[in-house]
Amino acid sequence: METLDAAPVHDTRESPVRGSRRSEDPSGTAGSGETEWGATAKDEATGTTRTYLHIDGMHNPTCELFVESRATASDGVTAAETSYVTETARIDHDPEEITEQTLCDRLSTVGYTATVLDAQGGTREEDHHRRADLTRNERRARRSMDEMLGFRYIAGVVFGTFLLLPYVVVLYPVYISSTFGMSLGPFDQVTGVSDTLVLLPLFLTVSGVVLFFSGLPLLRGAYVSLKTRTANTDLLVTVTIVSAYLYGLVALVAGRLDVYFDLTIVIAASVVAAILYESLQKQRAVEQLTDLTVSQVEEARVIDADGSTSTVLIDDLEPGDRVLVTQGERVPVDGKLREDECTVDEAVVTGESLPVLKEPGDQVVGGSVVTEGAAIVEAGPDATSSIDRLTESVWELHSATHGLQRRVDRLAGRLIPAVVAGAVLASAAVFALGYGAVVSVLAFGASVFVLSPWALGLSTPLSVATNIRDALAEGVVVFDETVFERIRNTEVVVFDKTGTLTTGAMRVIEADVPPALLAAVGELEQRANHPAADAIATAFAEDSRYVARADGGDGSKPGGPQEVGSTTDIDEFETHTTGVSGVLEGSRVLVGHPDLFVEEDWELPDGIEETVAATRDDSRLPVVVGREGRAEGVIVLGDEPRREWDRTLDRLAERDIEAVVLTGDDEQSADRFSHHPAVRNVFAGVPPAGKTQTVRALQAEAGHVTMVGDGTNDAPALARADLGIALGSGTALASDAADLAIVDEDLTAIETVFDIATAARRRVTRNTGLALLYNAVVIPFALLGMLNPLVTTVAVALSGGLIGLNASRPLLR
Repeated sequence: METLDAAPVHDTRESPVRGSRRSEDPSGTAGSGETEWGATAKDEATGTTRTYLHIDGMHNPTCELFVESRATASDGVTAAETSYVTETARIDHDPEEITEQTLCDRLSTVGYTATVLDAQGGTREEDHHRRADLTRNERRARRSMDEMLGFRYIAGVVFGTFLLLPYVVVLYPVYISSTFGMSLGPFDQVTGVSDTLVLLPLFLTVSGVVLFFSGLPLLRGAYVSLKTRTANTDLLVTVTIVSAYLYGLVALVAGRLDVYFDLTIVIAASVVAAILYESLQKQRAVEQLTDLTVSQVEEARVIDADGSTSTVLIDDLEPGDRVLVTQGERVPVDGKLREDECTVDEAVVTGESLPVLKEPGDQVVGGSVVTEGAAIVEAGPDATSSIDRLTESVWELHSATHGLQRRVDRLAGRLIPAVVAGAVLASAAVFALGYGAVVSVLAFGASVFVLSPWALGLSTPLSVATNIRDALAEGVVVFDETVFERIRNTEVVVFDKTGTLTTGAMRVIEADVPPALLAAVGELEQRANHPAADAIATAFAEDSRYVARADGGDGSKPGGPQEVGSTTDIDEFETHTTGVSGVLEGSRVLVGHPDLFVEEDWELPDGIEETVAATRDDSRLPVVVGREGRAEGVIVLGDEPRREWDRTLDRLAERDIEAVVLTGDDEQSADRFSHHPAVRNVFAGVPPAGKTQTVRALQAEAGHVTMVGDGTNDAPALARADLGIALGSGTALASDAADLAIVDEDLTAIETVFDIATAARRRVTRNTGLALLYNAVVIPFALLGMLNPLVTTVAVALSGGLIGLNASRPLLR
């Protein structure tokens, strides 16, 4: 086992670890300040505001440059960053000079549609229950954009069909005749009609309509490419189809029949179809993950000087404000507990699977849930939440790696000058041979669409789209298509323990309690509201109805009474800080923390105390049960490993990939994983910032690191890793930070991810080779002087058809 030299990283077998009690610095970021977590949503010192926008229509890296340049050119904008992978922009601006709506209007141009997102990366939807679910306005804008593009594309295809049918009947026989030296026969009269320019002007007009309607995404991409002076595949394809169209225009003026309007139509329609299909598959992948938890809180209940309470927006909280948080609610901001004791569930922030007891003066983490008692929290100096800082750090760390689209765009940047240079040389040679200006111009145009590897613009989006589609069919949702290339470099896979290697849900492991007492315990726990109570009620209550909160139970809004679902009569029911009690069938029953029995002066036999100590040594939660002043048994709760965890690690070892386990719990909770031969290190007691530092240290030491997690506390590490994998049941922020997600919480799907990636790379390689088949066919014909529109059409059909056929084959068979 190796030890990493990166505090606060801990190797559980070579260094001491912190226990589950973390009152000094719950976020693990003491002293880090804004440098560690990045700027806040609103900077009071500079007066600027940070706004997050969804930019619909971005499909390649050049779009990032265009949107950024357009944003920074606006008065009042101080900085702008974009990501085409997530279709998101982050804008720092002065709200007095330029509002959010003005920003959206400014960036909604040449086919892009900008709408406002939350600073936390989620949308302003009232229910806050759907991951990456677009707001009503945004969905309306996206739907309108999709409908418009769909209408334009269909209209273009319809017009193109009207052109191609007579094109095939009228002109293709002429091209066959010229290629093979055959007599036209009955088509002699057709040639005469064409020579009188009756049909060719119609072909010119219709192909122009198709180019404008169906080819709009390509034309826009080419415009953006020229505007940003960065070549991309859109420009490569546009140069090809525009040169073919202009060739036909010049040929028409010169009275020639060798027009290439069909080439313009077929290429534009094929490439745009692939782009739209890629967009559709990405949208399907995002929509696959729904109903996931969001942990930000919008409102807080502030205690005023006179003791009354008032509800305010989180943005209006001031440092030092006293905030009331009742049982079942989320703590809105980081701060100190001022009065009483309470138990909080910090799993979403720290990853600790067991609730933590807080006393006056202890730090309380924003985003955690009060599971027992009530809390009066004094807002910290920044009046911000650890959840907010975690969210901000995700953006700071998450960036699109140079993947397939970027590599192809760079290739296009090198090929376009070569194609143009070759066309210029060909045109100059023709002119030097005395063929005149018209023929020289035609030679230039023909050389462009002969030499241009335009099919790269078809193979790339089609490969991406079908890879995402086939991965989705296997239960793997891909958010960033570059994962298929990056995952092959993986040397270490880092697993978060809670919720990833384990189920993440509290459950009863064993119960050494008299059977007659278990039903009473279950009935009592139905009236409590914390994870341990839910687990006990599920296991032992005769009535399966649970305690429900009036606000839906997510704790996102303050207030709301609790409803009792049990039908059993319980007298003198009482909620204690660390347990519950009540009288059932004439006997007083007490259920809760061992310390509660001491506080209530109930007898705690030595055997019970020994069981409690042993349970804690195993990093499990002991719940003591007693009757009439004496403890009679212990219920043991814990977080169990997933059944397939060892198989997954075995398969990774077969690929020569090592595993590392991270947890916010103490070392005993992760001890079972340390004994697996594939596990390189186990790091315990690691806060969210420590997880990010662990990943960074592993990258420096071992190379390419893949992170697997499910919680908000894992999000920065998921973003910092070379590749992030989230389980489908995880939080919205974890999924946003990840590159892909496993829908069914099946760890064995990680093996599938590697298999899919290998097959996807094979598909991309084949499609790239097939994309060059077009040039391999038409260049020899051009050199032999036998080039005509029929040859190019056959080459397009052959290359495009084989690309489509290869893409349609399932990745895993």
